[in-house]
Amino acid sequence: MRRPTIADVARQAGVSKGAVSYALNGQPGVSESTRARILAIAEEIGWRPSSAARTLNDARAHTVGLALCRPARVLGVEPFFMELVSGIEAELSARSYALMLQVVADHGREIEVYRRWWGEGRIDGAILVDLHVDDPRVAGLEALGLPTVVLGHPSGAGTLPAVWSDDGRAVHETVEYLVALGHRRIARVGGLPRLVHTALRDRAFTGACAGLGAEQVTAHTDYTGEEGARATRRLLSSPVRPTAIVYDNDIMAVAGLSVSREMGLDVPRDLSIVAWDDSPLSQVVRPPLTALSRDIPAYGGHAARRLLALIAGDQVTAFEDRAARLTPRDSTAPPLAGAG
Repeated sequence: MRRPTIADVARQAGVSKGAVSYALNGQPGVSESTRARILAIAEEIGWRPSSAARTLNDARAHTVGLALCRPARVLGVEPFFMELVSGIEAELSARSYALMLQVVADHGREIEVYRRWWGEGRIDGAILVDLHVDDPRVAGLEALGLPTVVLGHPSGAGTLPAVWSDDGRAVHETVEYLVALGHRRIARVGGLPRLVHTALRDRAFTGACAGLGAEQVTAHTDYTGEEGARATRRLLSSPVRPTAIVYDNDIMAVAGLSVSREMGLDVPRDLSIVAWDDSPLSQVVRPPLTALSRDIPAYGGHAARRLLALIAGDQVTAFEDRAARLTPRDSTAPPLAGAG
């Protein structure tokens, strides 16, 4: 896995390296049709001029890229990504590597950013997050030859090594706990349905509720507190409201707690609440939230270590981290008699 070179362009175009140099530098010596073909091939394989390559052949950038396709305003308030980045940074800095971070508007732009960074010699590898079903970024990064580790389930990572945890196991543990408390109408406020981990949680939640005889409903959101609040209002305004709600992140769970109070419900007497990705935010509210806890900085550290090994040329395979574990707190309790 290496950056595209002038030799790669020349080989694909069927011309000499000198001709490629003329074409790329706008110099005479090649026909306009040949120049156009060379420029198109250079763009297709992601070749970019590298200042590092001009001074030191095969020099490393000692930098890892992370492009995030999500609103910057969400990143500023969501504990998950801040903890994830802290874990990545801790591992990279210990090896004298830096993290290059950029927020992008869509997946096409994300692939282009990686293509530019890699072609210009600005990064040695990348970490791919928010894995989607049939994610075009996977094939794009495979084609670039950019050393990449995916944070997500291996089923959607193609040939790229993945770091993941078993969300299905965590979902089953949560539903079993709520059913053991006596809940029979359980809702889930999930994230974006096109995300691989959301789809896996959807299936696990439906299966766990069906297997344990509980009614279930899932509402999908964009992970923001605003959308979490709206979903909670809809669920609690239904003719037969749930007695427990599981939220896919702590921001939405806190928003759900606020909505329940707004609607005159007591937590946990009238409604039990469970949050994914335990954080200080889950613990400082009242009542403190029952949460699915995992070591998110360590999760980021696992990804960074494996990426550095990949950059060094080592063979790297998928790594399964510990599944999130339920930490009961004061936001869950048996439902009122007759509530189900």
